[in-house]
Amino acid sequence: MTENILKTDVLVVGSGPAGSMTARYAAMKGAKVTFIERRSQVGVPVRCGEFMPDTENIRTMFPKAEEIEELFDTIPSDLRMLETKAIRVVNPKGKTTDLPVTGYTTDRDRFDQYLADRAVKEGAELIKSCRFDRIEDGVAKTSEGDIEYKVIVGADGPGSRVARSLGLKKNRNPYPAVTAQAKGDFEPYVVMYFGGLAPGAYSWIIPKKGQANIGVGFSPKFAKGNLGDYFDTFVKREGFDVMTKMEGKYVPSEGPIDNTVSGNGMVVGDAAGHVISVNGGGIPLAMIAGRICGTVAGDNVISGRPLEDYQIEWRDVMLKPLKTAAFNKKLADIFAFHYEWTTSLCMGILGRRRMTNLIQCRRIFP
Repeated sequence: MTENILKTDVLVVGSGPAGSMTARYAAMKGAKVTFIERRSQVGVPVRCGEFMPDTENIRTMFPKAEEIEELFDTIPSDLRMLETKAIRVVNPKGKTTDLPVTGYTTDRDRFDQYLADRAVKEGAELIKSCRFDRIEDGVAKTSEGDIEYKVIVGADGPGSRVARSLGLKKNRNPYPAVTAQAKGDFEPYVVMYFGGLAPGAYSWIIPKKGQANIGVGFSPKFAKGNLGDYFDTFVKREGFDVMTKMEGKYVPSEGPIDNTVSGNGMVVGDAAGHVISVNGGGIPLAMIAGRICGTVAGDNVISGRPLEDYQIEWRDVMLKPLKTAAFNKKLADIFAFHYEWTTSLCMGILGRRRMTNLIQCRRIFP
């Protein structure tokens, strides 16, 4: 960028799945789109579990989402690293239960780069190593200069600077989590441990080809220890051969924020709390909400469509399942996570069917 101000129709801050999908669909509407990424490389470092449920499971979770095949069935086969047979949940006593939730694992860095490339092919301009700082007099102040926009979208994670600049609420009580890659051959099951390290802590093994994504997260309400220590304990207990350094992030845990539109700005993805509270899953939600956000942003520039339509549409598709997941998590906080024995007891009471409902954002009790 030069010292001259850059002018664009839609400015998207962030190039993860939510940001790239927003940029792509806004560009498809004919708007001039710029999306910026603070890192030098899209998708690096990897800070998530890298699991994608299959299309049928996404449809089960979000039955009102339209044309989801367009989003998920077109993902290239080389980004589907390993088909998984089930989600295997393990209680603090080591008892396992296999839940019929199938999907595949991916390389999240390449996955994000693929989505960003799709946006660029539709005409969006990607600027890397560009950090958003604030909005001042309707202009975005960035590390690479000023950007003037008609619509701004924050897809910049749970601590969104765009949300702060727009006066929107931040995510409440996000969970800290860390992840790394471990070398080895693993069974084709996503394994989720609840407890076993500390009350309110959870850990996972998400298998890939010749390696697995492993990680730990916890609720500060119940576990007062150090996340790095929990991760080391998990690694030693399972005998992992860790091949990458540990990377951390915060995961929204209490459902979407109340309002995702302010003036000529919107937030999407983690910035909006578009995350399943009970398991931290967010990629499919980011893609669904990103398509809605980009479509509305493009229409706003081209034909004056109100940005409030974005909030109406994503809420119609996702709010009820996300609120159900958040409510189920609150029940777990109240009854399950205080002690290891209460976690085991509650998982036993729920059983396979209700735990499947829990994972799929459905009610666990009539």
